[in-house]
Amino acid sequence: MIVLGIDPGLSMAGWGVVSKGQKDRISLLEYGCIKTYPSTCLAERLKFLYTEIQSVIIKYKPEVVAIEEIFFLKGSKVIATVGQARGALISAVAMNNIPVFEYNPRSVKIALTGYGSADKHQMQHMVKSILGLKEIPKPDDSADALAMAICHLNTNRY
Repeated sequence: MIVLGIDPGLSMAGWGVVSKGQKDRISLLEYGCIKTYPSTCLAERLKFLYTEIQSVIIKYKPEVVAIEEIFFLKGSKVIATVGQARGALISAVAMNNIPVFEYNPRSVKIALTGYGSADKHQMQHMVKSILGLKEIPKPDDSADALAMAICHLNTNRY
């Protein structure tokens, strides 16, 4: 089972690809971030997100995608831009006929730490530990995307 996790954002969208193999061991395949710049028009930024995540999909051929739901406690302008970025990313996934599973931050925290109010530092250390990494994945958006993918595998929704 190969899972692509996505932490959506307009300026920076994190992604991470993991697999679950024999003995339920979760392995890291790759992770990264797609960066766009405010000086670029919105349409071009969304197109860039779409094409870059499309490249990740073509390279790793995930069977499912886990993406973060929009968190509504942020400002309305942030919600709008994240929503547009999220739409571009989900469109690329949909064009490849890959099932999309959405998770809220609390669900991800519970799946990784067993505690729904875990802080970012705890989450990052769990990602590092689960994947057997020497360092916490950077930037934070990549670690968040890997947490999404691990959450999906830990919730057995496949």
